[in-house]
Amino acid sequence: MAEINSDLLKIMECPVARVPLVQVGDWLYSTDAATRRKYPIRDGIPIMLVEESQEADPGEFERVMAETG
Repeated sequence: MAEINSDLLKIMECPVARVPLVQVGDWLYSTDAATRRKYPIRDGIPIMLVEESQEADPGEFERVMAETG
């Protein structure tokens, strides 16, 4: 797992909901409960393309937000 630089993570946002992101493992999760988007990190590079993202299921999203909140 490649840790995204904290200064970079502070300025990044979900391209769909325009909200902050949190990193869990090799994924960046949008903090927006309506969209629940997650973006992969490949070889240490965040892939912020909507077509490469996935929608987290509600249970996964709630767990991630509880862990990171």
